[in-house]
Amino acid sequence: MNENEIDVPIYLITGFLESGKTTFINFTVQQEYFQIEEPTLLVTCEEGEIGYDERMLLKHHTVLAAVEEPEDFTLEKLKAFGRKYRPDRVILEYNPLWSVKKLEEMELPGGWGIVQHIVTVDAGSFQVYMNNMKSLFVEMVKNADMVMFNRCTSDLPLANFRRSIKVVNPGCEILFEDSEGELTDIFEDSVPYDLNADVIEIEDVDYGIFYVDAGDHPERYKGKTVKFKGMVLKSRDVGADFFVPGRMAMTCCADDTTFIGYICKSKNASKLAMGSWVEVTATVDYKYVPVYHETGPVFQAKSIKSTQPPESELVYFN
Repeated sequence: MNENEIDVPIYLITGFLESGKTTFINFTVQQEYFQIEEPTLLVTCEEGEIGYDERMLLKHHTVLAAVEEPEDFTLEKLKAFGRKYRPDRVILEYNPLWSVKKLEEMELPGGWGIVQHIVTVDAGSFQVYMNNMKSLFVEMVKNADMVMFNRCTSDLPLANFRRSIKVVNPGCEILFEDSEGELTDIFEDSVPYDLNADVIEIEDVDYGIFYVDAGDHPERYKGKTVKFKGMVLKSRDVGADFFVPGRMAMTCCADDTTFIGYICKSKNASKLAMGSWVEVTATVDYKYVPVYHETGPVFQAKSIKSTQPPESELVYFN
């Protein structure tokens, strides 16, 4: 549904149990920027350690409704809430164990639509999530607008956490907070290669880091020369003067991968074999590219050499 057609916006808040969803909602409801005179409906789908003060909610024109079982989370239930509370907007605290994909595909009451999806993550438990519930976590963050890591400490590998999210959802905003609020300098986002070298050489194991960092930090790469190994993805236009050297990245499991790479300009692009492996040396520029839908890295090839695939063709981010 087009956002212009949405009469009742839904703010979707997801995250595993004890990830900070309720704390975030309690804080947001009380903020000046979030105030409206019309009713807000807060729908909860699980009960955590921290609850809601209904008197505080009512003070901010917010009413609370609960859905306790996944089979009860239906179009009919939401319609009933709509008739009872007539909300102008909805905050949905959703249990990801009920399947975010199912929610995204679910029919909603007329005029209702998700306008923002925020995921909360307990940073101290993130590695446990990825080791034990990776497919559920990936499903949860795949279409999120923001992922908020809370309870962060400087000893955690937060840069790696960020990269794990970016490969699944490159456009997602990622925030880090501790008990005092948002942290902007909790870690130095360093890279495992020399950015000051005449030619920045990207080892096979570091391609994922390079892919994310080049997209996020044009000031580090613009005008510099890089060398890396990639698989050739070609345009359907047989005469195109560009190709995409990249890698397959694992987002969930071996059967759930995506190709990641940036456009590379070369007069020899048409001669390259689709799916072949090449070593590319190229200068880096940043331009608006329609396929990116934004300004992003564009390589200008200096040399392209045939090479063997890396020992592990898949890119991992954690």
